[in-house]
Amino acid sequence: YDNWYPLHHHHTTNTSVHCEFNTYIIVDCHYSGTILFESTMESSVRHHYPLLAVTAAAAALASSSSVAEAFTMPNLHSLKQPSTSSLAAIGLGPESDVSAIKEADTEGDADSAQRRDLTHPYDPARIILGEDGLPKPHITDFDPFRKNRMSNSDRDADAWFTALLESPGDSFLGSISEEHKDRLLSKVELVDEPLWNYGEDEEWTPYVSRRLPTSPLYPAYGLETYGLPVLRRGAEAWRQFDVNGLIAVDYFGTPEGIGSDVGLKEGEKEGVIASLKAKGAWLDDEHCAARLVYVNGRFCPELSMQTDDVKNLDSSDFEAGLADKTLEYLSRLTDGFTDKLAAEVPDDVKGPLTSQERLSAPDHCVGKATSQYAINNQQGTAAFAALNSVKAGCVAYVEGNGVEKKPVLIINAQTPSAGSSEEDKGVAFHPRTLAVANDGSILSLVQMCVDLDDNSSDKSPCPTFVNGYTQIFVGANANMTHSFIEESGGAVTSRVEMSDDEATAASLSQTPRELEALRPALRNTNFEAIDVHVTGDNGSYTSSLLELGGTGRSRLAISANLLRPGSHAAINGFALSGGLQRTDMRTNIHHMAQGTTSRQEHRNMVGGRSTASFRGRIRVEQSAQQTDSQQLSRTILLSDHARIQSTPSLEIIADDVQCTHGATISDLSEEELFYLRSRGLDQRTSRNVLMYAFVEEIGNSVDEAIVGEFDDEKGLRNRIIRRLENVVPEGDKTLVGGEFQSS
Repeated sequence: YDNWYPLHHHHTTNTSVHCEFNTYIIVDCHYSGTILFESTMESSVRHHYPLLAVTAAAAALASSSSVAEAFTMPNLHSLKQPSTSSLAAIGLGPESDVSAIKEADTEGDADSAQRRDLTHPYDPARIILGEDGLPKPHITDFDPFRKNRMSNSDRDADAWFTALLESPGDSFLGSISEEHKDRLLSKVELVDEPLWNYGEDEEWTPYVSRRLPTSPLYPAYGLETYGLPVLRRGAEAWRQFDVNGLIAVDYFGTPEGIGSDVGLKEGEKEGVIASLKAKGAWLDDEHCAARLVYVNGRFCPELSMQTDDVKNLDSSDFEAGLADKTLEYLSRLTDGFTDKLAAEVPDDVKGPLTSQERLSAPDHCVGKATSQYAINNQQGTAAFAALNSVKAGCVAYVEGNGVEKKPVLIINAQTPSAGSSEEDKGVAFHPRTLAVANDGSILSLVQMCVDLDDNSSDKSPCPTFVNGYTQIFVGANANMTHSFIEESGGAVTSRVEMSDDEATAASLSQTPRELEALRPALRNTNFEAIDVHVTGDNGSYTSSLLELGGTGRSRLAISANLLRPGSHAAINGFALSGGLQRTDMRTNIHHMAQGTTSRQEHRNMVGGRSTASFRGRIRVEQSAQQTDSQQLSRTILLSDHARIQSTPSLEIIADDVQCTHGATISDLSEEELFYLRSRGLDQRTSRNVLMYAFVEEIGNSVDEAIVGEFDDEKGLRNRIIRRLENVVPEGDKTLVGGEFQSS
């Protein structure tokens, strides 16, 4: 490798243990145009020789000395002074070297000299012949080709997102709504990357993207119609998600009265509080610092307890004018689409860093957020964050000042009717939360998503789409604890792993799988994007994320950005999936400053015929030396019909770090079950003990006020136990296939 162009190998491992190594080499030889060689190896043996395919393809062109020189270029990282022949031959050398090549070309034929004289790959005079031997025209107008690569599924996804964006209803967040809507509707400009010769600019890098001048420039996947990438079935961010099932449901209705407060009739308050207490989603005034309650996306002041630091922001607050810092926070988008960092990152070499796309520049930066390389590593939440700004009716605002031992509780409740008068159309909610822990403060925030009875049993439940967006900023020496608990959608149907033959033998009129398919909550979808920025030295953020509900499709994406020295992030997550559910959890921890630390542990329990996925990404920038980061994903599969895709990943640019990551997938241990049963426990109790022990480490990190007493039937511990019992299979494992059978 030492005498070749620097290469990148990407290694992806999932439960099927598939490894793929790709090598791409682009050589501009100034002889017969731009040549692209691609070699793909899918074997652990062949990946030791990734250049064989390139060598074979290059042999046919090696009759020219110029081409031969292109394949003998020294390693650019070890160059003190560039070689005249090698760098100029591939278009990277300074002008003096190009001049030397031009003088040498005068000795050859005029046509060859003319072709080699072109130093710009997109020069209109460059000639590239087609298969018919005639010159191919250069393409400079790319808009006619913008949607050429879209499939029918992509067009359906765009139509679905357009219907959400254009659904009835006003915008209530003032300039924030206008700014983000403009960002969505402004298409990405299709322009080639700037061309720099070696030594011309400090931002010069050999890792650039080039196209043939006769080929069009396409937008990145998902950016064909909008200025922010929308969902795509084949995109990296959505590859494991049920995109087709999502876009097949109509969520284009709007709850009545969105943007205004919801009032309770006389005598209703006690009934609503009792319903919330029964679901464990209530703290009395003496047990919490503040409480904000939202029903069907509307603020309920009669159930809330506001303070100067915790309050609801509605359209009147935006019209009156908010603090510049608050507006700046609310205007930020996820996935790097707000390029300016929330705080300056100190760097002894380059000075304070303020641009996310230029971190670890020039050779290892992610680049523009709209580039395909950047989008491949994103969570796909930016378009939905902007949609939230356009459609949200209000903002839950939490500010931490000083030391507060009691938690702040935010409840987002939804009723079966979802506040809609149209029974044949689903509705969309867009909860918005902004939490700021100021310097030196201690703040505990608890967010809960629950169902609420509204005595509308005569109506069929309305399909709902919840598109939540939570923004968190942690200052210097501040300590923030964040608990997010999603319990909406009721409970899944148990024993859906039962086969048709077993259902017939049990004389069941309908199989559990058929009953689960008819469950109304299976049409519901919950999205939550959590964007965290630790903006002060030694700031600390700790989160506990629990996906426990029976919603058909749920997706939780959290991103933690460590911008200052000594900052810390700990993310603990648990996802329970059963029935026919599809759950997805994505995490991104971005180390930017020196001496930052992070700890992440995610656990999945997957039963029935459900599908779950987890993708955890840690990126350590060049400025984040002495980083200490650990990531672990553990999964228990309760049924042979259940599926899990678990992908922990590390991207390390710094060279003085301690980073680990790993993933485990297994069933409940037969030896541990045997041990418990030998001590007198029955099989079901033994399984429940092991299952809860698996969850308890994550549950213990939730705020104690919301966990409740050990023997409290409405407490979080017992609610989790009941949900676990609902997905555990019955009977013993058969010897053939290793699948649980009903007893």
